[in-house]
Amino acid sequence: MSTSTQPAGSAAHAAEPEKTNIVKVVFASLIGTAVEWYDFFLYGSAAALVFGTLFFPESEKATGTLLAFGTYALGFVARPLGGVVFGHFGDRVGRKKMLVASLLMMGVATFAIGLLPTYASIGIGAPLLLLACRLVQGFAVGGEWGGAVLMAAEHGEDSQRGFWSSWPQAGVALGNLFATGVLWVLAAVQTDDAFNAWGWRIPFLLSAVLVIIGLWVRLSIEESPVFKEAHAEMETKETKHLPILEVIRLYPREVFVAMGMRMAENISYYLFTVISITFLTTYVGTADDKSMILKALLIGAVVHFVTIPLVGALSDRIGRRPLYLAGAVGVAAWSWIFFDLITSKDESKIILAVVVGLVLHALMYSPQAAFFSELFGTSVRYTGASVGYQLASIFAGALAPIIAVALLGAATKGDSNVHLVAIYMTIASVITLVAVWFAKETAGSSLRHDRVLPDAH
Repeated sequence: MSTSTQPAGSAAHAAEPEKTNIVKVVFASLIGTAVEWYDFFLYGSAAALVFGTLFFPESEKATGTLLAFGTYALGFVARPLGGVVFGHFGDRVGRKKMLVASLLMMGVATFAIGLLPTYASIGIGAPLLLLACRLVQGFAVGGEWGGAVLMAAEHGEDSQRGFWSSWPQAGVALGNLFATGVLWVLAAVQTDDAFNAWGWRIPFLLSAVLVIIGLWVRLSIEESPVFKEAHAEMETKETKHLPILEVIRLYPREVFVAMGMRMAENISYYLFTVISITFLTTYVGTADDKSMILKALLIGAVVHFVTIPLVGALSDRIGRRPLYLAGAVGVAAWSWIFFDLITSKDESKIILAVVVGLVLHALMYSPQAAFFSELFGTSVRYTGASVGYQLASIFAGALAPIIAVALLGAATKGDSNVHLVAIYMTIASVITLVAVWFAKETAGSSLRHDRVLPDAH
């Protein structure tokens, strides 16, 4: 059953500091998330562009790319573990401390990638070190998302939660914008030989500067007021608080709903970004097309960043479910058009393909933060939202590049099996539509609630 963790009068009293702090908190979540995802997306872009050649040089080009995406996918496997560990401590000791820890961990791993020797230098040790760094990245980002989203969601007002909590989601687009922008500049000013020899290291080493900025901002914010209220109540109870066990016992339906909702959202994002790089540069393009697709992704990231908070505000007015349903249908339909536009090698068509795809993705990704936060009670919200979000990433984002490359196979120009990838995207959208259908509309609901285990009385 559900119980309130705080009297209504107390909630009203807490409203004033929430209004004062919300912009600062949202900015901290935005910047920190942008840094984390700059690091994470940088790896995906590098896997598509150079890692296959540098760390798996004895393989054919397509196979090397596939192996690079294999290390990329293993980062997703570590994300649920990170979600459980960070969620456990985030629900017990606070959101803020876990956000600082995750940012530090991600920064160290990403900087280390920029210093790694390649296969030509140390042989098999190179891809093994790359894999280790990727696993640390995945573990860190597994704890990042839930904390950043909850800090924004739990500081804001119920009627504006969709807008405020969408900003950490926009941080993901901003991180991708940073990563793609740096790669695009390097691709424009360097030869392929220079980029492959040392230029690819620059974006990874630059992450140290971004991490320092992110830490400075995050250390200046206060803990979530909703968590502090729930934590004070938990301190008065004699029962041991084990968030992951409570999520399994009290919120299994919500976890599966969240996982299903992520399928179309997560797969479509990697289809319109990482897979598009591989498709153009490996299957239908030339070396000169690397700069073209990066430019399209750069423009797409800007549009994505602007669109996400606008959709978040709209979800406060018309609800989360209608937008999510529209997005799932939209990405399925667009996947049948997307590859034809990319194959044209016409710059304007490639930009159109990426921009429309990311706008449709935003219809799901923007309200997702508030939606997932509202599904779980305060005492297990970090764990529940993180587990649902990150478990799905194994089956969605982790496998998306691998499955797409496998479906494309060793296709040559004009015979690229793109319809198989469109079918894959459509199946994912159907799963998401079913999950959203079973989800309740949560817009405007209070976050001050919890469920109690039957034996807790």
